[in-house]
Amino acid sequence: MSDTVISFNVRDLLTDASHYIIPMYQRNYAWGEGEINQLIQDVLDIQQKHKTDSCKPPYYIGTLVVFERTDGRFEVIDGQQRFTTLTLMAMCLKRMMKTKSHSLNLDWYEKPNLEFESRAKSSLTLTSLSQGVPLNKLRSDNYNLDVVNGFALLEKGLLALDTHLADFCNYLFNHVQITRVPVPKDTDLNHYFEVMNNRGEQLEKHEVVKARLMSVLNDIEDKTTRNNSLSTLAKVWDATANMERYVQYGFTPEERHQIFGKDDWGQFTPENFDQLSKCLSERSAGSAVETGSSRSLRDILATSAKSLQADGASMLPERFNSVINFSNFLLHVLRVWTEKDIPLDDKQLLEQFELHILKSNRPIEATQNFIFALLKVKYIFDQFIIKREFAEGADKWSLKRLHFYNKDSQSYINTFNSDEDGFEDINRRLLMLLSALHVSTPTLVYKHWLNGALQMLYQMSEVEASDYLLKLEYLARQFVYGRFLSTGEGANYYDLIYRSYRYSAVDINQPEMIKRLNYGLIENNLVFNYLDYLLWCQAIEQKNSDDVVKQFEFTFRSSVEHFYPQHPMDGHAELDPTSLHRFGNLCLISHSKNSRLSNFQPKAKREHFKAAISDKAIDSLKLYEMIKLMDVSNSWSETEIQQHELCMLKIFENDSNME
Repeated sequence: MSDTVISFNVRDLLTDASHYIIPMYQRNYAWGEGEINQLIQDVLDIQQKHKTDSCKPPYYIGTLVVFERTDGRFEVIDGQQRFTTLTLMAMCLKRMMKTKSHSLNLDWYEKPNLEFESRAKSSLTLTSLSQGVPLNKLRSDNYNLDVVNGFALLEKGLLALDTHLADFCNYLFNHVQITRVPVPKDTDLNHYFEVMNNRGEQLEKHEVVKARLMSVLNDIEDKTTRNNSLSTLAKVWDATANMERYVQYGFTPEERHQIFGKDDWGQFTPENFDQLSKCLSERSAGSAVETGSSRSLRDILATSAKSLQADGASMLPERFNSVINFSNFLLHVLRVWTEKDIPLDDKQLLEQFELHILKSNRPIEATQNFIFALLKVKYIFDQFIIKREFAEGADKWSLKRLHFYNKDSQSYINTFNSDEDGFEDINRRLLMLLSALHVSTPTLVYKHWLNGALQMLYQMSEVEASDYLLKLEYLARQFVYGRFLSTGEGANYYDLIYRSYRYSAVDINQPEMIKRLNYGLIENNLVFNYLDYLLWCQAIEQKNSDDVVKQFEFTFRSSVEHFYPQHPMDGHAELDPTSLHRFGNLCLISHSKNSRLSNFQPKAKREHFKAAISDKAIDSLKLYEMIKLMDVSNSWSETEIQQHELCMLKIFENDSNME
């Protein structure tokens, strides 16, 4: 083989006569729901964008770096996670084609051209999946469960495409491309990896946006206004870019008192860009010349926390983990500020800033207004949106604000009350709902719940806990009843958030609504998580002293489990498909537990979960209700499934009738 770089479409890569090896030094397959859903969504987005084009442009999804061994096989150096996922996707689709009526022909795909070196479990798993072995037969220690779970997640994601599946697949296999890059045969691979591991990071999209916005402000004619504007942009950008840090700590103590309230730091005092610039002008005066037009792009992008430390800003150790990264956060701010239907996917970051700011009629004014909105929304985000907090050797969800006591003492306290361990207060209720929304959409893109929350908070002149909770609960109802359980075509997220789309109340006698709750047809796990939130609220309001309920916490459970199994172990009867797949037999648990428990009978599953219950923990409150019902009847049959489902549906019905 020559050292030629070759671009394959996905079909050509998967049918390439060459043989690819995942070497032992590569980590195991590790893609989960976030990465898999992101890949599907990326391809779907570009396919939808060009669905009416007669000539569809190629879409590049990355590179496959390989080293040709002496036997002609290619050692995969970089890109193995994506290559493995594409292989699993082809096998999954071929299996689906045998059971579903789709106009897609996968006869061209015969077997994988990829194998794992010195990993017998992984190779056996890939071979078994290729041969059509049922997933329930592969959920054991003899197989690589990460590969099996990846296959199951792909199946779930592809099934959700429904009528879009054929067009998606045609675009994926024929127009999505991956570039194979060979390293020279005389390459010292040890040195290669050393270079790769120590290479500098690529310039990120948000850094390019920052530079472009600064170039706009450089066109301001008045020198003082120009320098003040540039300095304000630089300071705000650096203060907001660290999503793990509360924004107040991106400024010096003097600046915090100016912007966030004297001896308070819990207010947002400026009302526009000019006022914000004045708050920062005295501190910025000494460095104004440096931010002028003479600065290079490299200098502009180099503005960092170092300058803040030089100005005396406190840089506290990070203890919070954000639910979103900065690039995607910028799109949320842009959408909240413009109220335009802006895609919440950072692949379009540069395109959207070009459209709405850089090429707008008044780009200077638009840039200044956006920078003001960026700081305000980051302040709102820190005060009123959950984070994952790491403290005292443990991590948990938190909803906290920064509180100033005196110049030597500041700390984080609950946003709406000071009870750190309260299970029943409004701060806890908001935290529960926000975490239910977040774990239902674990990817960084298309976090519509976050956009809805930020939009409502941005419009409030003062955030009151009770008002915030009412609006957030209404948003959750819009998503669940106006989209996921709608008997017609569900509303789009923009209409739900920005056009106050009103949902219809749930009718438990409506067959179409019941169908939307069947296995494989539930669009989003928020259906399960919001039900758990309602069960939790119901118990708290009834002063239920059950610690399992009181201490329940939402976690990333993404596997829909059949409580009565789809594939019972030998000797046990199969359940009628109508009852098997109905909502009353479904619950949400972690993928690892699904892998271990999938084929067990309900009584065995109950015994497994009782160990957790004794420790005041459970995966799902719906599951807890199922176990309690089973304790009463000592069985789990069609009768209990119907009884449990009716009870859960009535909870939805009652909630959907609330104003």
